[in-house]
Amino acid sequence: IHDWRMHLRPYYSLDDLSREYNPALRGWVNYFKNYRKSETYSVLIYMNNALVEWARKKYKQLRSHRKRAEQFLRAVGKREPELFIQWQMGIFQAGIVGAG
Repeated sequence: IHDWRMHLRPYYSLDDLSREYNPALRGWVNYFKNYRKSETYSVLIYMNNALVEWARKKYKQLRSHRKRAEQFLRAVGKREPELFIQWQMGIFQAGIVGAG
């Protein structure tokens, strides 16, 4: 996820990010859910962190407000959970794994 460098693509929409990255995330979840479920959650939370950084780059009003960016994405995730697999699974939190 780190190598995808989403934060450098503020011109993408959430739909674009979803179309590009959700198949890989879905594949990881399907493969690892039976073996390393807790680590799978860590990866999905890391993805949420990457989305927060993307939102902070894309929207000027969120640049200096990480919590607001998290709240914004949580609201989008609850409104449109089909965009990302972690949102379909009910994982909306960010800032727990790999925050820094």
